[in-house]
Amino acid sequence: MRAQIKLGRIFGVELGLHYSWLIIATLITFSLAAHFQSVHANWPAGIIWGTAIITAVLFFACIFAHELSHALVARLRKLPVRRITLFALGGMAQMEKEASDAKTEFWMAIAGPITSVVLGVALLGIAHAIGWDPRLTPATPVLSVLVWLGFINIALGIFNMIPGFPLDGGRVLRAAIWWATGNAERAMRIAVRVGQICAIMMIFYGIFRFFSGAGFGGLWLSFIGWFLLQAASASYLQFEATTLLQDLRAKDLMTSECAALDAEMSVQQFVDEHLLHTANRCFVVNEGGRMAGTVTAQEVRQVERSRWPEVRVREVMRPLDAVRSVTPDTPVLKTMELMTREDLDQVPVISNRHLEGMISRASILQVLQSRVELNKAA
Repeated sequence: MRAQIKLGRIFGVELGLHYSWLIIATLITFSLAAHFQSVHANWPAGIIWGTAIITAVLFFACIFAHELSHALVARLRKLPVRRITLFALGGMAQMEKEASDAKTEFWMAIAGPITSVVLGVALLGIAHAIGWDPRLTPATPVLSVLVWLGFINIALGIFNMIPGFPLDGGRVLRAAIWWATGNAERAMRIAVRVGQICAIMMIFYGIFRFFSGAGFGGLWLSFIGWFLLQAASASYLQFEATTLLQDLRAKDLMTSECAALDAEMSVQQFVDEHLLHTANRCFVVNEGGRMAGTVTAQEVRQVERSRWPEVRVREVMRPLDAVRSVTPDTPVLKTMELMTREDLDQVPVISNRHLEGMISRASILQVLQSRVELNKAA
């Protein structure tokens, strides 16, 4: 889940929006406008829409706060968090690796719901302090914003505690089972299965609500259930992949046969003689008898096709000092983290400034597939 709209950084964590967020932001704004119109029919249209837009913006700020609490706890536990992205179904804090112990998993998971509930209670407290009577409908736009945000944050915290992995409640359940049994794999299996059951129940309840007259709200609940069902299965596959690859090093999967290219070779010649006519994807650029860098199809794509005959390989290569690389003894899981973080398809394996080989996503996936098949056969 990558952010297409960058909002900046806070505490070193990148904040962003996925394009799908625009859909839910629009729907929530219209829904809030309809809500305020029905409750305060005497308000002018400008006040209604202004209140709806402000409430929607603050609501998404609260979701950012929820996700940021996960990120801050993760960083305190030495787990790097690269970005927080809001999308159609909420927010996602993207960590480069999973928790390594039950205690870390628990506190990371519980931090979000606690933050939402505390925010909700604080907002309702502020509303009460400036004149809101819980027995009456909020009379002013400010009170309406505070009360709506207060109740929705409390509801968000409670909803996230549903034990449906990968919701926060599912992660808390996994942490509890992990702590009780000492078996991370068993805890993951149980949490995912419970998550799948919760998701299926949500889907059928949403369908029931739809045919009972709830309309779009029922369908939306079913869609959330479907998303959770898919996410639970994907989370287990990711966990299984981590387990199956944890004993491998970069040297075990790297390709050692790297073609050497002259730095003065044209990009056109490189494409015609190497990229298009060989299966090799490991290319070293030599200059003055020494390795100067590497080049891949990714660098070639940055050059206009009409300029390929005149541009030299040395002009497009990635210099050795700028190459993100690993050593032969780097764990494959660490290599995968680097590929994900830097959006790389392959990474050079370098030892003492000498290229030992290249490790790619394709080679990792091929070995993973073989291990999954053997694991099922056993």
